[in-house]
Amino acid sequence: MWVEFFEAFMLICFGSAWPFAIAKSWQSRLADGKSPLFLVIIFTGYISGICAHFGREFSPVVFLYGLNATMVAIDLWLVLHFRRHPGKLPMMDQVHRVMLSAQPKID
Repeated sequence: MWVEFFEAFMLICFGSAWPFAIAKSWQSRLADGKSPLFLVIIFTGYISGICAHFGREFSPVVFLYGLNATMVAIDLWLVLHFRRHPGKLPMMDQVHRVMLSAQPKID
């Protein structure tokens, strides 16, 4: 019981940093200072944590691993996007096209 408690606490502590990292990537619109290799290593660690729970009785801690892995994947996607397109928010040109084309016609 204590092992799962401390494992969950560790994942909550680590996981609390990822929303700030994602927000920083989104706001700065730059990939400066972020290493894709580091993010891939962290992502692999979270996936390994999920796999380690396959042979055991089900534990809700797996959801924390999945949530953290998802946030790391989002941050990695933003870093890779902003390396190719610095300063350009992803998919915003498609949103504007849809919004502009959805205006009703006035006869």
